[in-house]
Amino acid sequence: MARNVPHVVLTDFTQGNTAQKEAFIQTLGKGLVDFGFVTVSSHGIAATLIEQVYQAHVRFFDLPASAKNRYDCVTGGARGYTPFGREQAKDAKVADLKEFFHVGQSLAADHPLAQVYPANVWPEEIPDMEILSLDLYRAMERVAGELLQALALYFHLPTDTFRNMIQAGDSILRSIHYPPVALGVEPAAMRAAAHEDINLITLLIESKGQGLQILTREGNWLDVDALQGDIVVDSGDMLSRICNGIVPATTHRVINPPGDKNESRYSMPFFVHPYPSCDLTVMEAFVSADRPAQWPPITAGDFLTQRLREIGLLPNPV
Repeated sequence: MARNVPHVVLTDFTQGNTAQKEAFIQTLGKGLVDFGFVTVSSHGIAATLIEQVYQAHVRFFDLPASAKNRYDCVTGGARGYTPFGREQAKDAKVADLKEFFHVGQSLAADHPLAQVYPANVWPEEIPDMEILSLDLYRAMERVAGELLQALALYFHLPTDTFRNMIQAGDSILRSIHYPPVALGVEPAAMRAAAHEDINLITLLIESKGQGLQILTREGNWLDVDALQGDIVVDSGDMLSRICNGIVPATTHRVINPPGDKNESRYSMPFFVHPYPSCDLTVMEAFVSADRPAQWPPITAGDFLTQRLREIGLLPNPV
């Protein structure tokens, strides 16, 4: 892709001199405020680990439906497998053309949240999936924390303001399989209809196939896929909420492939979530007489439940 999306080098922040750190902070912050996406290189996650995780999850998606459906066993798809055609974007009329697998937080048995989060689900057919996935989960969690530290500094907040929100957070590593688009599919159906992510930020390692587009602040759709070795970062609804809309949640979609490239696409976003009781009240630093708080207080857990109902992964209360 053309380098239209702002780009940062993570080691400039973690190992750089004062000038490099400040340049990183400004590019990251302005990128999320003005553009909605940035790409990140030199993040320290081994390419071999990323490839091994992809291979393990692709092997899972290659299993017959009868085998995969055994791992569709956690309410709301919080862990394990979600079959094709179940999730749809908020306000969309038809379901997305995808299936996916969720890996969540894994805590020691004596951790206060160990009984709050559902246990991860691991396919017995893919014995190396657990250790590889959790290694990548921890690596992505580290990168997310470093990015959130830099973002706090951009807003002149204490360094760990955002990072503390994700300690033992309900973050999700999602592997997604978009199968070839079938003949006669509903004309309005899309691999992933236009939507904003629920969480604080999303980290997306390079995908296996094209199709990701973002809606720029000017209202234009822009092709954007991570170059090899890069991570794409975008801002979500929770971050927008606590920042009083100063960091807008970024609208994006995955379009259907052209006929000559109608093949499977795989991607692996890491959705960075706070712990469930985390207060998502609009922060005072983003409120002024000219910009009153746009949203009422809510916890991260309640907000997530609300949004999961809107996208069809949880039933609405009767």
